[in-house]
Amino acid sequence: MGEVNSKILLKKGAEASLFLDNWHGRRVVIKSRLPKKYRPEKLDSAIRTYRTVHEPQLMHEAKVAGVPTPAIFMVDVPNSTIIMEFIEGSQVKEVLDGFSQLERHKLCVEIGVLVGKLHLHDLIHGDLTTSNMILTSGGKVFLVDFGLGGKSSELEARGVDLHLLKRALQSTHFKVADECFSSILHGYCDVFGAVATEELSEKMKEIERRGRYVAERKDS
Repeated sequence: MGEVNSKILLKKGAEASLFLDNWHGRRVVIKSRLPKKYRPEKLDSAIRTYRTVHEPQLMHEAKVAGVPTPAIFMVDVPNSTIIMEFIEGSQVKEVLDGFSQLERHKLCVEIGVLVGKLHLHDLIHGDLTTSNMILTSGGKVFLVDFGLGGKSSELEARGVDLHLLKRALQSTHFKVADECFSSILHGYCDVFGAVATEELSEKMKEIERRGRYVAERKDS
């Protein structure tokens, strides 16, 4: 993979591990998908290869759609590894609760605009959480970790994407979750318009009802 120095583990997730490193004079994030012993070897290799190839493609398409994402420097398919730009900033997860109401509103409207731009170009992030959003010192929001993403123009897919974000807000930022999600929908509406956003809101309610029904069946 070229010149790589000692790596610092940033995150060890179920899907991949992230390392901070220096690569040819740049600070980079190295995303490595390690083999999963619980999966058959051929299936595991196919999944890791697909996600290693597919994720940079989605990130490029997101950038074309006007959504800031890290630059990709190298894709090492045999080793299921991606080397990408390290974005200086803070996870939105770490700063959102400490903002004033006005600051939160402005930030969440911007997040809604970015999600709207993704969906307008049939891009589904797949893991919309405030952990996967980086806020720079200049106020720019980058979306990261498209490893579970995909492409779809279906209302259902867009509804699930935003439903997951709503659930993430309720879990991590429960005191301001409703306020923040309302602002996100405001930004989304700026991209899609009121009618399409209302249709999406209704689809999300349907998804939530289905989730409650499944939970109730399990409890019973």
